[in-house]
Amino acid sequence: IIESLHRDDSWDFYLVLQPIWDYLHQNHHDFLRSPLFPVALSITTYFLLVGLYTVLDLLAPSWPCINRYRLHPDRLVTWPNIWTTLGVTVYNHLLYIFPAAVAQWLWRPPTPLPREYYLWHLLHHRVPWLYRTFHAVHHQYNQPFSLVTQYLSGWELFSVGFWATVDPILLQCHCLTTWAFMVFNVYVSTEDHCGYDFPWSMHNLVPFGLWGGAPKHDAHHQRPGTNFAPSSRTGTGWGARTPCQPPPATRPRRARRH
Repeated sequence: IIESLHRDDSWDFYLVLQPIWDYLHQNHHDFLRSPLFPVALSITTYFLLVGLYTVLDLLAPSWPCINRYRLHPDRLVTWPNIWTTLGVTVYNHLLYIFPAAVAQWLWRPPTPLPREYYLWHLLHHRVPWLYRTFHAVHHQYNQPFSLVTQYLSGWELFSVGFWATVDPILLQCHCLTTWAFMVFNVYVSTEDHCGYDFPWSMHNLVPFGLWGGAPKHDAHHQRPGTNFAPSSRTGTGWGARTPCQPPPATRPRRARRH
């Protein structure tokens, strides 16, 4: 079948990405081979998206046209919220991400997959010690904003990075596929925490309500026993099939609001 497709001129339709890869490979080969390129791509994408949402957060109080799309229009994102979450993010990147990037290049660039993240995420809610010791940090904000995306403990960041490294090896992903999915994954995770319900958000574009998006993940931060998968919605998907509520001792001691 593949050979017949190759003989058919219509096969060119399936090679849309090949010219892109050829261009990158021929003109930016050394740059793409850099061990820091994957992490630079991920960090750049993350901070560009977070910067955009943070600007919206700061403008929202005086711009009703923006504030109307916020999930919690009466709860403001303050500068202390921004500095606290940004400080933890920078600390984790310097202490964990950068050293891991130097070692990770020996394998392949990362490509996080939602299946492992969902199972690992669920485990941290099922096991009280894991939740209390590691994951509760992320749930200190029960009404998240974009910078909460990577407001994580060092263990959680490291463990997610482990799955990010193993998956492409198991799936034998092409570099271009890996990088494209990595950017998409950063976008989805940031949007899930952004606190906005825009008409162009993923959950409003994917039909039949199959994508939970920011509203459902916001509900997860308020009710940690629901909506574990970033893309699932209440009523279907993984989040609804595993309705566990962590014991009171496993919840964060202080839920922050912005």
